[in-house]
Amino acid sequence: MQIRKLPSQLIDQIAAGEVIERPSSVVKELLENSIDAGATELDIDIEQGGIKLIRIRDNGGGIQKDDLPLALERHATSKIRTLDDLEKVTTLGFRGEALPSIASVSRLRLTSRATDAVHAWSIEYGAQAAPASHPPGTTVEVRDLFFNVPARRKFLRSEKTEFAHVHALIRRFALGCPGVQIRLQHNQRPLEWIKAAFDQEAMERRVAEVCGSDFIGHCLYLENQAASLSLRGWIGLPTFSRSQNDLQHFYVNGRMVRDKLVSHALRQGYNDVLFHGRHPAFVLYLDMDPSSVDVNAHPAKHEVRFRDSRLVHDFLFRTIHSVLAGAQAGRTATPLPRVLKDAAAADVNPSYPAQQVALGLDAAQRLDSYRMLYGKGSRDSARETEGIYSPDMTTGKVNQHSVTTLSMPTAAGAVNEQSAVAPLGYALAQLHGIYILAQNERGLVLVDMHAAHERITYERLKALYAQQAVHSQPLLIPATLHVSVREADAAESLLDEFRRFGLELERTGMEQLRILQIPSLLKNADAAQLVSDTLSDIIANGGSGRLQDAYQEVLAGMACHASVRANRQLTLEEMNALLRDMERTERSGQCNHGRPTWVQLGIDQLDQLFLRGR
Repeated sequence: MQIRKLPSQLIDQIAAGEVIERPSSVVKELLENSIDAGATELDIDIEQGGIKLIRIRDNGGGIQKDDLPLALERHATSKIRTLDDLEKVTTLGFRGEALPSIASVSRLRLTSRATDAVHAWSIEYGAQAAPASHPPGTTVEVRDLFFNVPARRKFLRSEKTEFAHVHALIRRFALGCPGVQIRLQHNQRPLEWIKAAFDQEAMERRVAEVCGSDFIGHCLYLENQAASLSLRGWIGLPTFSRSQNDLQHFYVNGRMVRDKLVSHALRQGYNDVLFHGRHPAFVLYLDMDPSSVDVNAHPAKHEVRFRDSRLVHDFLFRTIHSVLAGAQAGRTATPLPRVLKDAAAADVNPSYPAQQVALGLDAAQRLDSYRMLYGKGSRDSARETEGIYSPDMTTGKVNQHSVTTLSMPTAAGAVNEQSAVAPLGYALAQLHGIYILAQNERGLVLVDMHAAHERITYERLKALYAQQAVHSQPLLIPATLHVSVREADAAESLLDEFRRFGLELERTGMEQLRILQIPSLLKNADAAQLVSDTLSDIIANGGSGRLQDAYQEVLAGMACHASVRANRQLTLEEMNALLRDMERTERSGQCNHGRPTWVQLGIDQLDQLFLRGR
């Protein structure tokens, strides 16, 4: 067949197919242009979900008359000049394709007045500029989207669905551009007015407005900086998880992105505190050198490519992991210091000294390990008894101690005097052998004693395991693993890293590895599958947490079996000892499976239950 050069309008329509998927895609491109122009106020009018009309007016720098025709031509932009500019893009838009692509599949009118111009000018696609009345800034009016591309128009959903996408996109922009005021109306009805936020308090109000007051009431604020990376924002507590990933907002240098590497790192940061199948909620801002991130990796600019993906992945993971570790029961985490701590140190609970215990060698040693963990007195000897609430591993029962149980009036009196110094307060009673009832300054605290003890035991086991060398055992018959050349290269470059986790590998061919030793703790795991999955993660995400996950799964099982069971009667001293350990233990707000370990009922909530004050 003969090769022909495509008409320019068809070229624009093909380009529009890559960028313009639905009305929200148009809104995204136009909002990016307005923000790049320095706009601080945006008025957005939508009709029929954006299918009939999308009109965006801004108060930005505007466009000169002579530049208006160029604005509707492909690859015409004021944002980049050279390849160096492309390698360190600081604007949201940069390709110069949005307006001509939109104009090729709609009826577009562009009206603008530059800040130093006396008059405004207006232009339509394929026509000449004409004088117009307009304040400084720009208005882009897009009517009848896909009117000339019926095949694309029939794939659009209902007006309600399309507007829902537009509305969600505008809210994401509101989080990414806090200094911009946004007014939105749909079908000529005012719908939303998001005021600009110039300080922390105003920004929290904007986050609450966009993400809901429940999120801002159940989140932690963080700030962290390391090397050339800076991360700030809000992360939801593990107990504020979602069934969908609909409350995840991540911005790189102000650009909203949905990136697999970022998602993987943040998911790992929530490891072993998130309930199975749930998704974390967050609003996070990553700032970095523009030359270290490639924003020209996706036609719609939804994804980015990091120059050093491993560095970014580890930075995000360690930051989230450390912040959540500081969220102990009864208190919230504080912002991280400016210099990130060592990851291994962040996993170690400083409340418990290291014990020279070899975990995972045999059952007898494991039992000894448990006894060593619970057989030592706590540092808070004024309120705890040696060996309190320690499990008897031979019977599975809780060891009972000869302690005097206070009567309820005496206990309540002691609680009133002491609750001010303990976030979780002091125990009053045990309910059905399952829950601990305690009183603190705010009101009533309910604790699931098994879930709480399971987290305490788990964190102690992790701390002990992190402070000693990993024990390995050689395989009687080395396992052979067939992989790709890329995976074999990755394994060969990370032999020391695998050895640190107790795995001894050897490359025996271009596409073949041999497993010589495995960690004693993972002797029942499928070593070949574990190595294969780890290599896949490393190639896809620049890192992997599968080995760590495997260790933690074994330790979590140990912790579960070693924790107090339901219907075990505890004395007040034992219950108070558990509360104090919760206050010292990292991630003690959730058990190993992500379920909450405690809840707080304030005096005002209790008053409402009994209609007091009405």
